[in-house]
Amino acid sequence: MTQMQRFDTRAVRRAFERAAASCDAADVIGARARTEMLARLEGLPLTPGVVLDLGAGTGQASRALRDRYKKARVLALDLSRSMLAGARRRASWLRRLDLICADACRLPLRDASVDLVFANLTLPWATDPDGMLAEVRRVLRPRGYLTFSTLGPDTLLELREAWAAADDAPHVHPFADMHDVGDALLRAGFTGPVMDVERLTVTYASLEALYGDLRSVGGENLLAARRRTLTGAARRRRAEAHYQQRRDADGRLPASCELIYGQAWCPDGTAAPPGVPRETVVPLSRLGRRAGPSA
Repeated sequence: MTQMQRFDTRAVRRAFERAAASCDAADVIGARARTEMLARLEGLPLTPGVVLDLGAGTGQASRALRDRYKKARVLALDLSRSMLAGARRRASWLRRLDLICADACRLPLRDASVDLVFANLTLPWATDPDGMLAEVRRVLRPRGYLTFSTLGPDTLLELREAWAAADDAPHVHPFADMHDVGDALLRAGFTGPVMDVERLTVTYASLEALYGDLRSVGGENLLAARRRTLTGAARRRRAEAHYQQRRDADGRLPASCELIYGQAWCPDGTAAPPGVPRETVVPLSRLGRRAGPSA
């Protein structure tokens, strides 16, 4: 997980501030992950008193969680004030959301104060992933539950390979392997982690459309080691020429996404909850490639 600790925190905040107005329309992958995560909660015997939507964005998951757990207090936490302004518009005087602008790696919450943490695509942008999981573990009550999604190393594989053919500078974020994430959960003190993978492909008519979607969701190059000068025209042409070779039979450019889903319990000092495995489980049936939406 250490390769993910190279983000420029200020750049991350600025990127998501800029993306607040456009992310909901462009975030196909985030919407897919949110829908899947909410569906997985249906079979769990949870009656949380406090729910934390960690990396809430504009509050779409917060609203769904508020509607599902009607007696719970829902905390919508995000690094971006502009994102939270969108979340505020999703709240109502009858079923309000508690909005918190903070870093997911430094939660302004008391120890053992939360029953359920819902973190949709928050971990990929954490400047300290291990620190974020440790903070989640700290604020969860005994037998509290964490459900999250993150991105695996095959995400944007085509774009990463195209830029690798053009120069040696980092242009695409490195994403942690599923097994590394599972190990990080155990290091943080969680029990019974369950992990699996969904592979999607989104296709684009042009590279400009792909870059536009990435900017719209805040998915710019935010690495601290990124090139700070303008990318030369020759390097850009080499990268684009390499990517053009990936066009499919319909003439569209693929962009791969490796979505990792994870769930884990906060221990209560005794045994794991009944039926909860003590090791990472990866259902092989979910490792097949799926056709994703076109953009």
